[in-house]
Amino acid sequence: MIYLDNSATTRQYDEVTELIYRAAKENFGNPSSLHEMGFEAGNLLYDARRQIADLLPPAGNVVFTSGGTESDNMALLSSARKLRRRGNRIITTKVEHPAVLETCKRLKEDGFEIVYLDVDVDGYAEEQVLKAALDENTIIVSIMAVNNETGTIEPVTSVGRTVRDYNRQHGTEIIFHTDAVQAFGKLALDDLDADLISASGHKFHGPKGTGFLYMKKRHSLPAFITGGGQEGGFRSSTENTPGIAGMGLAAEMSCTDLMMKTSRMGVVNNYLLDGLRTEISDIIVNGPEELGYTLHDHGKRCPSVLNVTFEGTRGEVLLHTLEQDGIYVSTGSACSSNKTGDSHVLQAMSMTHKEIEGALRFSFSEFNTVEEMDYVIDRTKTAVERFRRLGSFR
Repeated sequence: MIYLDNSATTRQYDEVTELIYRAAKENFGNPSSLHEMGFEAGNLLYDARRQIADLLPPAGNVVFTSGGTESDNMALLSSARKLRRRGNRIITTKVEHPAVLETCKRLKEDGFEIVYLDVDVDGYAEEQVLKAALDENTIIVSIMAVNNETGTIEPVTSVGRTVRDYNRQHGTEIIFHTDAVQAFGKLALDDLDADLISASGHKFHGPKGTGFLYMKKRHSLPAFITGGGQEGGFRSSTENTPGIAGMGLAAEMSCTDLMMKTSRMGVVNNYLLDGLRTEISDIIVNGPEELGYTLHDHGKRCPSVLNVTFEGTRGEVLLHTLEQDGIYVSTGSACSSNKTGDSHVLQAMSMTHKEIEGALRFSFSEFNTVEEMDYVIDRTKTAVERFRRLGSFR
C-alpha cells in the first residue's frame, strides 16, 4: 500500500496508539475529580497542553476541542458574538475549508456581512486585496495558512501584521483567525502573529476526534459550549483524556526535526511531479509550482500537497483505478467529497469544469519515499493512457 491521502488523514504514530491505549486502560479517571486518579488524568492534559503550546506563539492558551471543524466554529462564532456590537463585517477567502465557509453562511443568516476575497490562478489571496477590504466595521479576518486542496501557502504572517497595524492606527479590535489544520506539523507556527489558530490531531499523526484552538491570552471569548466549565470555561464537557494525550505526543513528534521532515517531503513531491511530467503529456499543476518550507514563503506550495490535472481524464476514475493498484489518493477535500459539483477551490482559481474534472491530489507525510513514487508514476501513466484511449471511443 502506498498512502498519498495525508491531507485527508494521517496514520497514527505507533507511540501515540500505545499511549492512548495505556491512558484509556490505566488513567481513566475524570480529570476534574479531586482524588488521585483525577489528578493523574489531569496531568495528562497538562502535559499535552504544554507539548502543543511549546510549538505555538508565546503568551497563548490552548483549548482542546473535538477537531479542526469545532475549532474553526468556535473561533468564528464566539468572536462574532463577542464583537457584534462593535461591527458586523467578517473577511475571509473563497478557498477556505467548508468548516469556515459554512460557518460564515450561518453568520450571514444572523445579519453579519461576509466579504469573500478573490484569489489568483494559484489560489493565493493577495494582501492588497485584504487591505482594500478592511474598514472600521470589520471584526474578524479568517484566512487559512495552507490550502487543503492545492497546498498554497497564504500570506498569514503578513496578514497578521496588517491587521495589527490597522487596529493600532484606527483604534479597532479586529480578530485575526487562521485555520492551520494543513500547516501544523508541516510548517513552523511559533512566530505566527494570529489571535486564534485552529488545528486537528488526525492531520499530524494523532487521533481523530481531537483538535485545539490557540487563543492569545488577552482574548476572552464567550463560552462556545456551556456546562461544567472545563477548558477554562471556553469549552465545557469532560475532556477526551486519552485522545488529548495522544494528540500532545503526536504534536511533539511531528514537529521534532520539522525542517528535515518537510525537506524530505519536498524531495518526494518534486520527484513525483518531475516523473509525471516526463511520462505523461498534457498535465497541469494546480497551485504554485515552487515549494515553500516556511509560513513566510507566501505564494509557494507546501511540500505536503501536489494537485495535478490530467487533461482528458476524470479524476474519480483515476482514483479508483490507482486504488486497485494499492495507491490511495484524492480528488480534493475529503470533508466535502460527499457533495456534488466542482471543487470550490479550483473554481475560485478560474479553472474550467474539464480541468477540475481531471484533477487528483497527492498528499504526503514523513513516511513516503522516493522509491514509492516510481511505482506511483508507472501506475498513474498506465491509468491515464488507458482512460484517454478508451475515452476517444465514447
